[in-house]
Amino acid sequence: MKPIHALRCAVAAAPLMLAAIPASAQDSAPAGDTQDILTDIIRVTAAPSPAGDADSVEPPHQIALPADAVAIAARAPGGAAVGNGALSGQLSYRGLFGERVTGRINGQRFATGGPNAMDPPLHYAPSILVERIEIARGVAPVSQGPSLAGAVNAELVQAKYASGPALELHGSLAAQYRSVDESYAAGGLFALSSDTVRLGVIASREEGEDYRFAGGRVGGTAFERNLYGVHAGAKLGGGEIFAEYRRSETDPSGNPSFALDMVYFNTDFFQGGWRGDLTETVGLELKVGHVSVSHLMDNQTVRRPVAPTPRATFADSDTFTADVALRLGTATRHVMLGGDAEWVDKFVRITNPANAAFFLDSQPDHQADRVGGFVQWRSGLGNAEFELGARIDRTRQEAGVPTLGSAVMGGPVMLANAFAGSAREASDTTFDAALRLWLPGDEVTPRLTLARKTRVPGTLERFAWLPTEASYGLADGNIYVGNQALKPEVAWIAEAGFDLATGGVTFRPTAFYRRVDDYIQGTPFDDTPGVINSPVEMVANMNGDATPLMFRNVDAELFGLDFDFTAAVGHHLLLEGTSSWVRGKRRDIADNLYRVPPTALRLAAIWQEDRWSLGAEMSAADGQGHVSATNGETASSGYAVFGLFGSFALAPGIVLDGGIENLFDSYYQPHLSGVNRVGASDVALGERLPGAGRGVWLRARASF
Repeated sequence: MKPIHALRCAVAAAPLMLAAIPASAQDSAPAGDTQDILTDIIRVTAAPSPAGDADSVEPPHQIALPADAVAIAARAPGGAAVGNGALSGQLSYRGLFGERVTGRINGQRFATGGPNAMDPPLHYAPSILVERIEIARGVAPVSQGPSLAGAVNAELVQAKYASGPALELHGSLAAQYRSVDESYAAGGLFALSSDTVRLGVIASREEGEDYRFAGGRVGGTAFERNLYGVHAGAKLGGGEIFAEYRRSETDPSGNPSFALDMVYFNTDFFQGGWRGDLTETVGLELKVGHVSVSHLMDNQTVRRPVAPTPRATFADSDTFTADVALRLGTATRHVMLGGDAEWVDKFVRITNPANAAFFLDSQPDHQADRVGGFVQWRSGLGNAEFELGARIDRTRQEAGVPTLGSAVMGGPVMLANAFAGSAREASDTTFDAALRLWLPGDEVTPRLTLARKTRVPGTLERFAWLPTEASYGLADGNIYVGNQALKPEVAWIAEAGFDLATGGVTFRPTAFYRRVDDYIQGTPFDDTPGVINSPVEMVANMNGDATPLMFRNVDAELFGLDFDFTAAVGHHLLLEGTSSWVRGKRRDIADNLYRVPPTALRLAAIWQEDRWSLGAEMSAADGQGHVSATNGETASSGYAVFGLFGSFALAPGIVLDGGIENLFDSYYQPHLSGVNRVGASDVALGERLPGAGRGVWLRARASF
């Protein structure tokens, strides 16, 4: 089905059943507002509106909150979800995903622990605790660190300062049941605060079974996760000193698109510092952080039937960060100077639980140290507003010598010895620059962005000496090997659009073009794919793939258009929606980029009264025929899924939400879903995983 035809069909169906876009509507901000121009914000667990206050009624929470917060972030214009499991999704933004999209939790960046990104950043943001998700529109400011394709930040619920000197108890609670996977989620915040101090405790528990689709159950998709933490702040001078600690514990959870499943992720987060104003025109932020990940995955605990050759992989990751930013000037007219650094250590060992003599270090003591500095100028030129920034980063990476057990066969031993004798280190200096320009107007605000953005190859891409499926979550069944000759990716970016806000209508389209030099992608290992004439191909063939891929620099381009809109019809009816289209191509050969989402459209209609609201939704996607031959990607078909939702304020501060998802129990396969690797499933081996079937969901929210 052609993209235009798909969109016409979706629009024609809109009056019957219209789709939700964000988990709740984005904040309305005047045209030209800085936050609205530079950042998309999706509210997730905002405090319920008081009953009977018509002016405060918010659009309802329109979807069952999935455990994976990526599904919420993907509702922003340009967003899409890469489905690798109930807790392992990645955000695709304007056709790029993985390490190209910077992910943070509460503003803290860190390296994931899993060698195949089973724990991408939003893995650590339980939806039931997320207050809002911030997505840098198009290009992330240089002050947020290096980033090739934007940045996403999930803010969890936190204690707020009270209005007076007396200590006050406040907080929020939420609980949800979802029938399609028989899951429940519960979490909340208890806080004690005054106008000078705040202390908060958060906790959540989520658990679900294998989810149903129109045709059966998807095996190996059950999940469990706990999170708990404490945070505090105290006003000091013109600012705040703050600290927070969280513990995330993921218990056995399935990843049907990977060869192994999660047994556990035990992760500790800490960050603290000071932020505020030294004078009326001088602001300062100092912050340090540490994230420690301990991980085990295997093919015995969750996988059914268990694999005949048992494997258990242990992985550890530590990230230390430090940030400083000095603002000279006011909030809208200033120069910001800053620096940031991160030190990352990773270690991965593959074992055989049935044979203590079999083990090998696939990522032996990977280290990546980066130090960067930036300057960012926010000012005006005539009637125009602009933000101009530049940063420079120095990155040094190295890998240790792998250790192998005596039961490991000769092929891997040969590759390990060759790797031990190689350089095993690399250094890069990268330069980023970004200009954002907008012309605030009463109704229309034109926007223009020009940028040069870079990404240094990951240590996996450079130092993966052992041919495995580890690929930072590509989950395509291919075996990959690293390449120490990789160069950093360099993207040249142009974006143009406008924000329209007139009467009860908003409309925000953006057209974009990204030309990426030295784009990193898996390519055939040598000129004779399928002919086993090298040690790498021999080991890859032993692991089930006679045509391994090596990470190499290629040339690419991505271009497209996305938009969102809202329209208030009278006093009670709200229409809203998003649409995204992106095309990704190789420039060096006639091929397409891998895992680029198809054209998508979401629409929603919501009827709002003082204490209740009802709505209908539709989510549609075109088929994707522009697939990567290099990666063996298969085409997908288009679909449209419909649902109903509603909300009722039981009392001040207490709201009940509910709905029906996939109302007609449609069978569909999102293009970015992984392929099934689980035998005990109603999905055939090698088939793209289907979307969830029909189900009901209920959620209760309370604030006090």
